[in-house]
Amino acid sequence: MNQVDETLQSSDANTVEMLFRVRSAQRALAGAGRATRVEALSRLSATLRAESASILAANREDLERAQAEGLEPALLHRLGLSESKLQTLASGVDQLMSADDPVGRTLRHTELDAGLRLRQVTSPIGVLLVIFESRPDAVIQIASLAMHTGNAVLLKGGREAAASNRALVGCLRDSLRSAGLQADAVTLVEGREAVGELLAFDQEIDLVIPRGSNELVRTIQRSTRIPVLGHADGVCHLYLHASADREMAVRLAVDGKCDYPAACNATETLLVDRGFLPDLLPVATALAERGVRMRADESSRAVLEGVGRVEAAAEGDWSREWGNLTLSIRTVEGLDDAVEHIHRYGSAHTEAIVTEDPEVGESFLASVDAASVFVNASTRFADGFRYGLGAEVGISTGRIHARGPVGAEGLLTTRWLLRGSGQAASDFGEGKKSFTHRSLPIGRQG
Repeated sequence: MNQVDETLQSSDANTVEMLFRVRSAQRALAGAGRATRVEALSRLSATLRAESASILAANREDLERAQAEGLEPALLHRLGLSESKLQTLASGVDQLMSADDPVGRTLRHTELDAGLRLRQVTSPIGVLLVIFESRPDAVIQIASLAMHTGNAVLLKGGREAAASNRALVGCLRDSLRSAGLQADAVTLVEGREAVGELLAFDQEIDLVIPRGSNELVRTIQRSTRIPVLGHADGVCHLYLHASADREMAVRLAVDGKCDYPAACNATETLLVDRGFLPDLLPVATALAERGVRMRADESSRAVLEGVGRVEAAAEGDWSREWGNLTLSIRTVEGLDDAVEHIHRYGSAHTEAIVTEDPEVGESFLASVDAASVFVNASTRFADGFRYGLGAEVGISTGRIHARGPVGAEGLLTTRWLLRGSGQAASDFGEGKKSFTHRSLPIGRQG
């Protein structure tokens, strides 16, 4: 595996030239065809498996430095790679390889006149700038999706993951070269100053995707004219309805909070229907056994005497993304109260209900305004790989073209392709020819 042979840094004297090469690489990637892009992904999957030892060695270097610098535990956990994580990343790449080609797919096919046919087809967005914190596995998730969809990507990771990011980007660039593509379709950005410089290039960069805190997203949005696909905080709720099955409630509460507490789809607040309060004790006991510290309101605390690690909640707890083994617990007076709380304090990321009442479940799905809404399932399912997207470039909590886990579809726009036989626009109009505007089968060419 080669080291990254070129990165974009704030000291570069010719950022414009670099971005020109990135744009050129993107256009070559988009026009290469599915077989070539699949070949690049195949080589990436093989390289991740073959180079796992060197990748993990680079990651250990980052972990040792981060521990010495006192990086907080939640970020330290996100920083770590393992053999199983690399295998999961390679499996995600394999899933993309077997997927249909997302580029050039016909969405609309219309006859305007005899011999004049119009198609609307999917097309890459272009050059993406993705800014993320701590998690080096995001490098592969993001870049493999970009390769699959014909997009180029500028990757800006956190300083704490510098060695890991360089090793992984080296794998990506090698896989592009070995498939006959231009390596600049994946370019590593280093240095905080470089981001500020890049945000000024609204003609050369087509979309910014910040993956991190709400503060990071807001800062990026205020600093650029480039469209931003934002991922705000992951303040996710699990609502235990009065009809909830107790064993299911225990299972989903523990999974949502404890499976990966640092993840943006981890459960941060447990909403407890007053009718479920008599069954709350087993849920809290199971959480306490897993080391969860609970910040509960007065009504919830009243039924949790004897359970360790239960403290009084403060108003600010309801909007907290803890990112660790801390859970807010609040009693609500039914479905409407639960939905009101979610809309007031949540981040529109992922919301879930546990209920045995089908009508209540359907009402929850219809009334909760969030990117992902679940009935009788853990909030941890909000993930591109689990959704079958192969991977995700991020999770969007906004209300633009992509919402929730953003996979291949979220990285595409459209183009219009018109095939004629010599028609002029002046041929049509009052007293002249009329458009037929006849819908044609999408699968037909020409």
